[in-house]
Amino acid sequence: MNDTGMNPQPSNDGHTPYSRYVQTEVLHTLQDLVSDSPAEPAFLANVQISEIYWALITRELVTAQGDLRNDNIPATNRVLRRIVSHMEAFNANWRSLSWLTPAELMPILKGLSARHGKDTALQGWTFREMVFLLGVKDRPSLEHFEPQPHRYKQLSERLNSPSMYDDILAALSRAGKSIPAGYLSPDYSAPYVPSKEIEAVWADIYRKDDPADPWRTLAELLADIAVEFTNWKYLHLMATRRTFGSRPAYHGVDAIQWLLPTMEEIPFPEVWTARGLVA
Repeated sequence: MNDTGMNPQPSNDGHTPYSRYVQTEVLHTLQDLVSDSPAEPAFLANVQISEIYWALITRELVTAQGDLRNDNIPATNRVLRRIVSHMEAFNANWRSLSWLTPAELMPILKGLSARHGKDTALQGWTFREMVFLLGVKDRPSLEHFEPQPHRYKQLSERLNSPSMYDDILAALSRAGKSIPAGYLSPDYSAPYVPSKEIEAVWADIYRKDDPADPWRTLAELLADIAVEFTNWKYLHLMATRRTFGSRPAYHGVDAIQWLLPTMEEIPFPEVWTARGLVA
């Protein structure tokens, strides 16, 4: 009887099973420092962890879309709960940089600029794909990825495809809720425009206040996701204020002024405005 699934044969590739699975030999070669700042290892670890979490959240959002398209709202809610947990852990990562000072950060940024050029994580393709899936669409942001043709193509396809919120609206419609026809086959690449009719759908769900209603649970999980997404942006903004201040950064634009408008990018808007209609 072959029981290699339970008792795998030893490998001669020079790795333990753990090292092989986690790819530790590769992982620990990916910290290519650009300065002598003692703060840089923590800074780079924070950024790389961010990339991993953005990719994880993106994967989960795509999984949620699949459940929505099968009208499996309880399964969708299980995925959304996981996303909230991922975002909470991700936001806690900022604590590892809470001690960072301008004198510690500036050598890192100077080294980055000298070796790679100026940029920001908010223009990373993993972050942008996650944001598109959350329903915050922005066609001009694609221009940044023209030097990466395969990522430009990937993001263009995501921009022109339904966000998770688009799939939620479609599922609400199939469940008999009054979603305007224009929101069921929109220009997916266009910035989302809130609807009073959709606001009324969410208000009705909240007005009934049925804890057993999976749509009420879904609405609250969407609120949790929006809160954690906004918390991350706020923590980024405050870390920038603390370590960088008001000086030219992203392609010559003042760092604080560049970040402030992103605080208004709150996904699932009618989930929020509907609360003002519930008596």
